[in-house]
Amino acid sequence: MATAHVYLAPGFEEVEFVSIVDVLRRGGVFVTSIALDDELAVEGAHGMVIQADLPFGAVDGELADAIILPGGGPGTQALAASNELAIRLQAHQAAGKRVAAVCAASTVLAKAGVLQGKAATCFPGCEPVLAEHGATVRSDQVVTDGLITTSRAAGTSGLFALELLRLLAGEAKATSVGRAMLYL
Repeated sequence: MATAHVYLAPGFEEVEFVSIVDVLRRGGVFVTSIALDDELAVEGAHGMVIQADLPFGAVDGELADAIILPGGGPGTQALAASNELAIRLQAHQAAGKRVAAVCAASTVLAKAGVLQGKAATCFPGCEPVLAEHGATVRSDQVVTDGLITTSRAAGTSGLFALELLRLLAGEAKATSVGRAMLYL
């Protein structure tokens, strides 16, 4: 069974987080939500509080098949400010594991150096940050380049999650879940 760590920081975009976790779990991926700090109750950008499964330190040195970052303005800023997260993203990339982000969180990948030489997409207006850090910016809804997957916004998070499911659990599983949810 594939594993994924989805990170939560205060101010995360709720639709992105829930879409990712829901689609992946429906597809049989073992998803663990990780709080950026020790506080497991994390408030999203629109006031919803999500209880993370584990604090950041509980998975120190543990590799998942994928690290996934939901966006949201304040959440993205908190993720980008974490040097420890940047190190974790780099370690996953170096180990040949998947790294993914949606919306403004693509800038976290860029600042961590994992988008260097990769095609990526992001929330409109964040393109200069990606380009500044060596990414080739595309306007597609979802972009996968090697082990890196990025997407544009809350409205594309379901398609983003299906792409991640395809990559982690296979085409048949993604098609089955996508059809059941009327994405396909």
